Amino acid sequence: MDSGTPEAGAARSADLTALDTRIVGCRACPRLVAWREEVATVRRAAFADQTYWGRPVPGFGPPDAALLVLGLAPAAHGGNRTGRMFTGDRSGDVLYAALHDVGLASRGTSVSADDGLELYGVRVTSPVHCAPPANKPTPGERDTCRPWLVRELGLLRPTLRAVVVLGAFGWQAALPAFAAAGWTVPRPRPAFAHGARVTLVRQPEPDGPGTGPASVELFGCFHVSQRNTFTGRLTPAMLRQVLREAAGAAGLTTRGS
Repeated sequence: MDSGTPEAGAARSADLTALDTRIVGCRACPRLVAWREEVATVRRAAFADQTYWGRPVPGFGPPDAALLVLGLAPAAHGGNRTGRMFTGDRSGDVLYAALHDVGLASRGTSVSADDGLELYGVRVTSPVHCAPPANKPTPGERDTCRPWLVRELGLLRPTLRAVVVLGAFGWQAALPAFAAAGWTVPRPRPAFAHGARVTLVRQPEPDGPGTGPASVELFGCFHVSQRNTFTGRLTPAMLRQVLREAAGAAGLTTRGS
């Protein structure tokens, strides 16, 4: 089946929905399960009257995305509360404002999973799907979660052309995931840096030529954490610049300067 047919697109969408459902039911990491559920029970005072999601948070965005934004993990009172990536916290405020500014999102805020926000050609995900204590997953937790990312990358492969990786942790998690999903990662592995750009070439598929772009462009960007945005290490202009460059590599149209 050709990747560009409506039937193929519908099949990929169904597969991605099924993957999201499996992710939401994951209980593989005892420390993360205990933490996310404790946070959902105790709650922050500002959200005491809300029902927390308290489960793994799946990716967000269309199944035919050309651009992927890869973070770190859901925030305890952000994605772990709302059930959507980068939603309901200050990091998300920065990310979605920038996506809207460059024309890749329908609005500049993301407050709940049912707020009507749409992303245009962009999907947002993370290498760890559960909120970790102190926002720090362990290497073991990152590796346990990797098969979910590998599968997601495989499903996006027919349309994926560029990826923005937020932070060094995401970069370190992304490279082996891309290798496992069928792209060639340079050796030695490229180091993370804000503004870094690396081309990952798609490996030949054993059962035929395959479908989708022959390579994907990987862009490094400082994470949209409060530590970076409050200190000016990452400014809105810097984030918009990386998003525009990645969107251009993905064949997406942006606006503004």
